[in-house]
Amino acid sequence: MDIEDLEPRQKQPKPKDLDALGVEELEAYLAELQAEAERVTAKIESKKTYLAGADGLFKHS
Repeated sequence: MDIEDLEPRQKQPKPKDLDALGVEELEAYLAELQAEAERVTAKIESKKTYLAGADGLFKHS
């Protein structure tokens, strides 16, 4: 069993209707998405570091 199997699954949100947005709104939306991508990347790295530490703790040479 993988650690991801234990985490709750979330429904994927419907894509935003980009046709209804103006250029400034699209730019703001893109900035939000980029900030979210950075947040997700940081969380992935945090979890990898945690798992590597735990893995090292339980491995014996």
